[in-house]
Amino acid sequence: MMIRLTDHPFLTTDAVAEFEKDAAGAGAIVTFCGLVRPQSAEGDVETLHLQAYSPMTENGIRQAVNDARQRWPLTAVHIIHRIGDMAPGEPIVFVATAAPHRRAAFEAADFLMDYLKTDAIFWKKEVTASETRWIEPRADDYVDRARWNPQGES
Repeated sequence: MMIRLTDHPFLTTDAVAEFEKDAAGAGAIVTFCGLVRPQSAEGDVETLHLQAYSPMTENGIRQAVNDARQRWPLTAVHIIHRIGDMAPGEPIVFVATAAPHRRAAFEAADFLMDYLKTDAIFWKKEVTASETRWIEPRADDYVDRARWNPQGES
């Protein structure tokens, strides 16, 4: 398991290459890279700023990875998440999972992204030409997260 919060840009190609070394022997690898969106409802995004509360943020992500490992037979997991200032189009998050079979790798990556979007301890501030505002997860993000919890458990 590798979890890294960084205030430096990263290349997705480098992250995939690094992950493939750790995932050697897996039957399936799934990677996801989220990018800073160039537009929001308020207009063109100039900057996205993320803050984390270390080590609490990393501990929460580590627990989510442990939860994923209890649900699926994962052989490797890497998560890279940016903090600080980012420009539109820059990678903000990279999640990679490896498992013996594809379904487990896909579902685990999806599960981890749902955690990162809703429950991970990050504060996001979006800067547009017209305003600067703190942003929260969307209602749809919580709906996505809830599907992993039977009977509404948290």
